[in-house]
Amino acid sequence: MDKTDRNILAALQNDARLTNNELADIVGLSASQCSRRRTQLEKDGVIVGYHAKLDREKTGFGLTTIISVTLATHNSENSKRIRELFNSLPEIIEAHAMTGEMDYYIKIATKDLKSLSSFINDKLLAHEAVQNVKTAISLETLKDTQNIPVGL
Repeated sequence: MDKTDRNILAALQNDARLTNNELADIVGLSASQCSRRRTQLEKDGVIVGYHAKLDREKTGFGLTTIISVTLATHNSENSKRIRELFNSLPEIIEAHAMTGEMDYYIKIATKDLKSLSSFINDKLLAHEAVQNVKTAISLETLKDTQNIPVGL
């Protein structure tokens, strides 16, 4: 991946709706060259998709919570179960396997405290693989991006 590819990626992260002509103007190539490079970046798996970013508040999911999860027993079957659980719950917008004290950190979006309580009690704590959860409610989102610093 060269500097031009990184410039294409940076531009597309800022606006994935750019046409090849618009992208070409930004990175200083012809539209056909940009199209070929974009297609190659997609084929190589560098670009894995294009998504609409939604405002959580305006969609009614304004409560963001970070939850640490500890497994009841550390074994491959529980690891498999917890991954399946996380992938089945649409409230979970990020999930990370961790080193250190907690096994997993998940970031969820819910409508309100009542739906958060239901999520924790009925979905997480009710699962046989989960021993303990700790929650931290976000008061304010200071930065929210999926952009990777490709220009560095």
